[in-house]
Amino acid sequence: MPSIFYQNKQIHYQVSGDGQPVVLLHGYCEDRQMWDHFIPLLPSAKYITIDLPGFGNSAVVPDISIAGMAEVVWTILKEIKIDKTILVGHSMGGYIGLAFAEKYPESLLGLSLFHTHPYEDSDLQKSSRNKSIDFLKRNGVAHYAKQLIPKLFPIGFTRFNNFLVNNLIYRASRFPVEGLVYALQAMRDRPDRSKILTTINCPVHFLIGKKDTTVDEKRALEQTTLADHSLLHILPNVGHMGMFEQPKETAAMVGEFINHCKK
Repeated sequence: MPSIFYQNKQIHYQVSGDGQPVVLLHGYCEDRQMWDHFIPLLPSAKYITIDLPGFGNSAVVPDISIAGMAEVVWTILKEIKIDKTILVGHSMGGYIGLAFAEKYPESLLGLSLFHTHPYEDSDLQKSSRNKSIDFLKRNGVAHYAKQLIPKLFPIGFTRFNNFLVNNLIYRASRFPVEGLVYALQAMRDRPDRSKILTTINCPVHFLIGKKDTTVDEKRALEQTTLADHSLLHILPNVGHMGMFEQPKETAAMVGEFINHCKK
């Protein structure tokens, strides 16, 4: 697997296919492998997937911010000589996509916000992040992942998809505690980037799951009014993990946006 060095830490990525570059960014407690089953359902393109710092096979970058993770993406794009790309960000990956749009707007052909939003954490959410950090430090990643991962899906999903959910828990359990802690701190401390959507020049895609308990529905819908050129898709029976819950339907929506940005 190819890699680059960011702040002297090795970051792994993968490139597959040819054509229009599309960066797929995973969310928190995930890695680039989450897209392996999803890419074949998408239109033909050059897909770049990344193990963000502290996740998958990538090293931990101490005290990295969301903006720092966007710099990781930019460093990889420079390494593989890509000037313009469509960027699809799931959850935390969407936060990174917005930070990338803030600093490198000229490099974006499209931004897909996949079960995510541009707003900063509320005081309650920041408190919850701090509790998670404390839990991780005291109990380790395995116990934390067992609690977190099932909550990303609608009630009852795990019962009929136990192998899938357990596989995600297993993969998350291998990540270092420090990487998860730094990512939680980065999400907790990220600024509000909703103004980016009011000035962005490229098309923006909003993909919302009606059963998503991680992203508040009111705020998820509120963000869709900010961008001038946008495409909205709502999945009525999906929570926070559309790529696993309804992969074909979700891929069709993301694929529609990718094809739209190619024009």
